[in-house]
Amino acid sequence: MLGYLAVLLANPRHFYTDDTEAQYAPMWQLLGTELRAGRFPAMVPWEWMAGNYSLEEAGLYNPPQLLVYLLAPSFDNLALYATIVKLVFAVIAALGVFRICLAYGARLPWAAVAGVAFPFSGWFLFFDQASWFTSQTGTAWLVHAWASAVLYARGRSGPIPLFVFLYLALTIQYAFPAVESGLMIAAVAAGEYLYQRRWAPVLRVLTVAGLAVLASMIANLPILLSSQATWRGDVSTILNDQFLTVPWSESLNASLPSTVPAFTGWWGYVQPLPMVYIAWFLIPALAFIDWRAAARAAAEWSGIALLALAALMWTAGPGAIGPLRWPARVLPLLAIALLVLVCVLISRYGVFTSSRRRATAAGALIALLFIRSFSAAPKLVERHLIAVLVVAALGTGVVWLARTRGVTAAATLTILATFPIAYAQVAIAPATPLSYGFPERRSEMAAAFPDFDGRTLQLADRIMVRNEDRTLAGTYGSIALGSYAKNLGLKYVNGYTPVGHAAFAGLLCMAWDGGTCPDAYRRAFAVEPSSDTPVVDLMLLDRVVLQRAQYPDAGNKPAPAGWKFVTYPGHEHQIWVLERVNPLPRPGDLIAHESGVKASIMPEGGLTNRATVSSGTGGRIVFSRLAWPGYTATLGNREIPTRAVAGTFLAVDIPPGTHNATLTITWRPPGLPVSLVCAVLALLGLAVLQWWYRRQVSPSAPAVDEKPAVDEESSATVPAAPEPTATTTPGS
Repeated sequence: MLGYLAVLLANPRHFYTDDTEAQYAPMWQLLGTELRAGRFPAMVPWEWMAGNYSLEEAGLYNPPQLLVYLLAPSFDNLALYATIVKLVFAVIAALGVFRICLAYGARLPWAAVAGVAFPFSGWFLFFDQASWFTSQTGTAWLVHAWASAVLYARGRSGPIPLFVFLYLALTIQYAFPAVESGLMIAAVAAGEYLYQRRWAPVLRVLTVAGLAVLASMIANLPILLSSQATWRGDVSTILNDQFLTVPWSESLNASLPSTVPAFTGWWGYVQPLPMVYIAWFLIPALAFIDWRAAARAAAEWSGIALLALAALMWTAGPGAIGPLRWPARVLPLLAIALLVLVCVLISRYGVFTSSRRRATAAGALIALLFIRSFSAAPKLVERHLIAVLVVAALGTGVVWLARTRGVTAAATLTILATFPIAYAQVAIAPATPLSYGFPERRSEMAAAFPDFDGRTLQLADRIMVRNEDRTLAGTYGSIALGSYAKNLGLKYVNGYTPVGHAAFAGLLCMAWDGGTCPDAYRRAFAVEPSSDTPVVDLMLLDRVVLQRAQYPDAGNKPAPAGWKFVTYPGHEHQIWVLERVNPLPRPGDLIAHESGVKASIMPEGGLTNRATVSSGTGGRIVFSRLAWPGYTATLGNREIPTRAVAGTFLAVDIPPGTHNATLTITWRPPGLPVSLVCAVLALLGLAVLQWWYRRQVSPSAPAVDEKPAVDEESSATVPAAPEPTATTTPGS
């Protein structure tokens, strides 16, 4: 919490930027509103582009995520709420790292050092916490799953904690935490076999992990079964793209706070943020570990080393493995593994006695950090030199405290030094080009924005917005970029989505942020050939908003047939607004087009919709819905196939001779019955494992790795060896 305060003093909006502004905070508002209305928002059809929340990074089957959504509408200040939510998950992540260290036998003070340091490591602080919320939450649950896996393997815990934390990590609906969880389980399994030389603990961990995968199918199977309709359909391609691929010369340059790594990213070749920074003490601490003693117990901590090695390999490439792109996103996993490894080793095999050899080694390591940082960014040499002096002074102070005042005092200084470093890093960081600069208060947004009722399509491009116009008096009083409209409770087709409906995006050349190309105006009013109906009519739009910067002369030309330009006072400098000359003939009807069919109104609310249809010669009905996988249609008592018009619009063919038959259109997440069966089987399997664990536990039997108690104030110790003194070497 103190660290968050330091970051906020440097930049009050640090945790409200980029994807948090444009995707997550608005999504929380919408999903919270839906849940409070008693609707489970697996699909919000009128959103079109970003409304299939069974595929989006929504975590609908993750209870803590649902709590975030339920609370969101009670907050007017989005930046405040985002900061509170992220602080909670930062605390969860810190406690998880703390638990991992304890599971491997670290002492409380050094476990606390690792726990506090992790949330302020470079990539996690500047990207996952600042912007990419799902990465933060997935990592927060992953670290607890890691700790629980080790404890379960060593007989100090049952299967339920591992199952729960893995389930939470796997139901975030984000690929990276899921794959990283798999790596973690593999590393723990291998490490525990090397340590215990028994297969039973390994099989127990793998079995619980398999059950957690089964239970999480309800969140992940719809993504797999719908992937071919999205931008993420190609799951097999492996590319060696250089973008955000981190060479080891940078990923291991982890302890100089001034480091700005050299690899290709958004800012060119040299990144102006400390992306690869982990902790100021991490690398110099290597000089104060008794490596001979540590090597004798290597099997015990081998799982940590294996995971660190796997993460290190991944950060260096390949650049894309199916949907897993940008290897730099694995830097937080590398930070966790290295922090745990170093803090466990320094806790158990640390040597803080006066030693010129160790001081020289620490100095050499700091010099290497300086050389690498200087090589990446020579123009920042003064900043690097200051960082060297700070790290050297802090390290000297920590070693002196460890010798004279004990481990707790040394760990306290190590922790306290984290906060001013985090403050300085955030304070000097340049403004990110990825930020939208959205206003913070929903009430102010709503007061400035036009009160658009009905369904709106916006044709605009974020690139056309000048920095000086990113205000409520400028762009944000008239144009809804990303998912901004969700903050206002307006029904916009546009929205921010990392998934996308590929055919619909191609139809209107709509991008991930809801922006469109200049040709979108023509495409929206073009006639779809098979139905002979304009696209805007198949979408049953009430309004089309044009960004004046993208279409400067549109309002000076005739409006498309059946439409008129309408003036909204105070917004003329930003937008042209097209509305229908005559309202839609059947408002609230899901049916957009009938050919050879006579149908009653099909109310558009909900995900099960019915109408009465008749057709003597056969015909087709086109609905104002995206043709997502998961739709079924029944006519009377028999199922009929669904189709996609222009690859986009849901349609059904009505057979000849149909008379007053009930047509039912239903959408459910693909694979839902299979997912529910898997969840039941997973819970049954978990119950059996818990029963077996309780049956095997003996209150008087020690755990497999139980060690004698140790004095937490001694400067160094090895739990499995006699207690060292201030002048002995651990393990001697």
